[in-house]
Amino acid sequence: MKPQVIIIGRPNVGKSTLFNRLVGKRLALVDDQPGVTRDRRMGDATIAGMEFTIVDTAGWEDDDAETLPGRMRKQTEVSLEGADAALFVVDARAGLTPLDNEIARWLHSQKVPVVAVANKAEGRTGEAGVLEAYSLGFGDPVALSAEHGEGVADLFDALWPIIGEKTEGEAAETNSEPTEEELLAQPLKLAIVGRPNAGKSTLINRLLDEDRLLTGPEAGITRDSIAIDWEWTDPQTGETREIRLIDTAGMRKRAQVVEKLERLSVADARRAIDFAEVVVLLLDATRGLEHQDLKIASHVLEEGRALMIAINKWDIAEDASKLFNGIRAALDEGLAQVRGLPLFAVSARTGKGLDTMLHAAFEIRAAWSKRVSTSALNRWFDDALEANPPPAPKGKRIKLRYITQASTRPPRFVVFGTRLDMLPKSYERYLVNGIRKELGFDAVPVRVVLKTPKNPFSK
Repeated sequence: MKPQVIIIGRPNVGKSTLFNRLVGKRLALVDDQPGVTRDRRMGDATIAGMEFTIVDTAGWEDDDAETLPGRMRKQTEVSLEGADAALFVVDARAGLTPLDNEIARWLHSQKVPVVAVANKAEGRTGEAGVLEAYSLGFGDPVALSAEHGEGVADLFDALWPIIGEKTEGEAAETNSEPTEEELLAQPLKLAIVGRPNAGKSTLINRLLDEDRLLTGPEAGITRDSIAIDWEWTDPQTGETREIRLIDTAGMRKRAQVVEKLERLSVADARRAIDFAEVVVLLLDATRGLEHQDLKIASHVLEEGRALMIAINKWDIAEDASKLFNGIRAALDEGLAQVRGLPLFAVSARTGKGLDTMLHAAFEIRAAWSKRVSTSALNRWFDDALEANPPPAPKGKRIKLRYITQASTRPPRFVVFGTRLDMLPKSYERYLVNGIRKELGFDAVPVRVVLKTPKNPFSK
């Protein structure tokens, strides 16, 4: 395991900007308004070959524990457990505040080594703030500018004595293409998506059996897409499996999204879908299936991800059997391109149905990653053509010669033949449905591409 470094500080001192600088990507949402970050976000950081896990946290605020800022502070406090080092970030331009001193007193009571970081120290305006940071009692402060990348080398010098030995001996990554077996042995990347207040963060907290993510009655608490590595024991097989759970912000109708921050959050959720292997669309049993849910599902399928539907809050659902059958019928009608999507009734509050859902997630990933041999594929293809030959529009015969699987994740097939531009869409659907039903691809999104070989004598 890589050493873990936590970023701590009051709101708007540049913690997320520093996080993005260290991971080399714009992963965390950044905005001028304070309090953007609400949950812990982890990333892989590297400074001059020193590799570690960096953790962005919510801004520390002095509010009642029951309020949203108070619950955010509790998340930050918990993040320090098991950490190897902490970066205490202050604003060099603004100078120290009473809240900075309060955080410093709390950090002195902890056992984790602390490095004081005076951010926004570019130019002369930050010099006084850097000198003031000496009074925090954490040794020489590191003066840097996360926005411009200045001072990162000094941060390396401060962190190396603390975590340097733990970073040595890390296994080097190989660039070889993994086999299907190796892909399935890797942690399952499972994203939870849905409308605001469907219970996504509550569901993940239930799986982890801890208050890892911030939850509450307020809609739209989650902003960043948060990835959490976790080990799950399958009660059906007794096998321990690794999962990377990805919590996302609620996705409302585009017309209702007017604030810049919410637009950034929704864009981040869409990127999380691209990163995932399997996506669980979480519905609210008290509201049923809405048009926005179908739009989210369509986006997931268009991106080629394996999709599952879970109806949350099942413990308080009214007329449960009618609700389940109604949602099943609406899904088959609204998502006709992928009939029979896995549908589960779950409860994030009681834990009902969650193990069954996770077991199915591994199965659908296996189907999503499956490769069929060309010989077996063409045996099925010949039988499909014999059972239902392609039509002959205007008396012109369409000839389908053979099929091959071009790629997996999602499975993509190429059909070769002549006059394929005349092949009706209904016959393409016939082939796609046959691939799913006969070759074990279930409700996975399947791509079929038609290709006509070039005629060397055409000119």
